[in-house]
Amino acid sequence: MSGASLAAERLLRETEGLADEAFIAAVARSFPGRIAFASSLGPEDQVLTHLLMAQDPGIPIFTLDTGRLPEETYELIQETRSFFGKEIELVFPDSAEVEELVRERGPNLFYESVDNRKACCNARKVLPLKRKLAGYDAWITGLRRSQSVTRGGLARVEHDAANDKVKINPLVDWSREAVWSYLRAHALPYNKLHDRGFPSIGCAPCTRAVRPGEDERAGRWWWERADQRECGIHVQDGKVTRRRIEVENVRAPRQA
Repeated sequence: MSGASLAAERLLRETEGLADEAFIAAVARSFPGRIAFASSLGPEDQVLTHLLMAQDPGIPIFTLDTGRLPEETYELIQETRSFFGKEIELVFPDSAEVEELVRERGPNLFYESVDNRKACCNARKVLPLKRKLAGYDAWITGLRRSQSVTRGGLARVEHDAANDKVKINPLVDWSREAVWSYLRAHALPYNKLHDRGFPSIGCAPCTRAVRPGEDERAGRWWWERADQRECGIHVQDGKVTRRRIEVENVRAPRQA
């Protein structure tokens, strides 16, 4: 068992039953200077930014700039920086890796096969994230279980085996309604595409508006099966959850 796996197990024990704000504060204390928030600028991420700024504004925030984001996302990055007075670092892919991939398979390779799409996500998202996380012991995400069928097994604290880091999902059991209620109550900035039927937003060519009755992530890589629609940064051995830490006899209800 690695040091990160042990740290995840310990953190789960220490934070079981804590309300969201207390949980985030405990997480920050556990990794001083060694934790970062990987924001995708979704509603959950904006809520988390607000919570993090209240508990520990020194935690670095970064987002992956794949080079193919919608213009509305870049507008939101600028607006978010101004709103919170906080730097949102843009992490870029290796240009040589992207150039080689496009040269060999074309600029819109992702429509041709799942393997091509995963290769594009790997170059533009997975590898840049791995390089960025090398300087940290833990990272925070805005993942929720109810976002899609691929995320139902997520836990609040996990061991990210692919990067050997502690992975923190503070809003894992929040509903979409709870996220938007919090966001509106605090007048937080959000992507304008959400008002046009885009509940989940990634790269421009791989995102569409959803239809009535579809799940939140149905507009991501919509030409693929629902159980394939992940970019790879939250996947290990074909599953979204990396390693869910189970702790026996620790099931106290969270305190309000």
